Amino acid sequence: VVETKLVKSSGINAEYGGQWDRQDIAKNEKNTIVTSYNRNFTGRNDANPNTHGFVASPEIATALALAGTLKFNPETDSLLDKDGNPFMLDTPYGDELPDCGFDPGEDTYQAPPADSSAVSVDVDPNSNRLELLTPFSAWDGQDYNDLQLLIKVKGKCTTDHISAAGPWLKFRGHLNNISNNFLITATNSENGEMNSIKNVVSGEFGPVPGTARDYKAAGIGWVVVGDENYGEGSSREHAALEPRHLGGKAIIVRSFARIHETNLKKQGMLPLTFADPADYEKVQPGDKVSILGLKEFAPGVPLTCKLTHPDGSSDEFSLNHSFNENQIGWFKAGSALNKMAEK
Repeated sequence: VVETKLVKSSGINAEYGGQWDRQDIAKNEKNTIVTSYNRNFTGRNDANPNTHGFVASPEIATALALAGTLKFNPETDSLLDKDGNPFMLDTPYGDELPDCGFDPGEDTYQAPPADSSAVSVDVDPNSNRLELLTPFSAWDGQDYNDLQLLIKVKGKCTTDHISAAGPWLKFRGHLNNISNNFLITATNSENGEMNSIKNVVSGEFGPVPGTARDYKAAGIGWVVVGDENYGEGSSREHAALEPRHLGGKAIIVRSFARIHETNLKKQGMLPLTFADPADYEKVQPGDKVSILGLKEFAPGVPLTCKLTHPDGSSDEFSLNHSFNENQIGWFKAGSALNKMAEK
């Protein structure tokens, strides 16, 4: 056992709790760690793709740490004390519930002032880790015509593919900087490569975030096309914030992970699914994508997608959505926060 980690953490703390700065092994060295919390996907704990992470109870993680080997069975194997005498670990036990109930702790809630007009939040404009957010623009009331296909993602695309963790987490308070990780580990169906897509402005292949920024600067809205269960994994908000910040308008996929789909709606994006999943195959590199029917946008009513291919031919098919009336209000306002601010 190279290392064991004992972490008591809620989901959000595990998600944003930083990363282990390991100095004991090289990046390409195969090794095993055992953790007591559910963040064991490749590279999550130490950014080393050769680290195999296993999840165990705190008691087992402690036992393995004391033994220093994965072969140790605390029910049958003994350890040696400082004098070389063998001993066995006692069976762990504890109270299922505290005898005196749960201590609610200190109430630190501070109610906002009745009049917040004079309140300002000061952030160093030169900070690369914090920035103030500006509201996203509201829908202009028109259909989306001739959006540019940014990337057609092939295969699995989790929220970690969309917004990588690891060293990027230090930028989680700076949307513009963390957006430089957008889809950098997703596979481009055009060339089978990661973070390499055709930029229609320059005509050259380049990174996904940089290409999206070029389109935004040129006033070109764009869409991402994805495969099955797009956005599975941890429910990180940045995976929905980043495409909106970089000028994206819609994500069209065969199917969504439910939480990511909702997160996209909250940011004023259009998460849409192919009514016929086989229509995914009709999308070609360099396509222009039009999303029609937005003026009559309503729950349960499909939208229409028109693809205009580089050779001038076109395809048209239906797109489903799961928006309700409130969520359509988010889209029209530009985001859920924008809608709340109207009240």
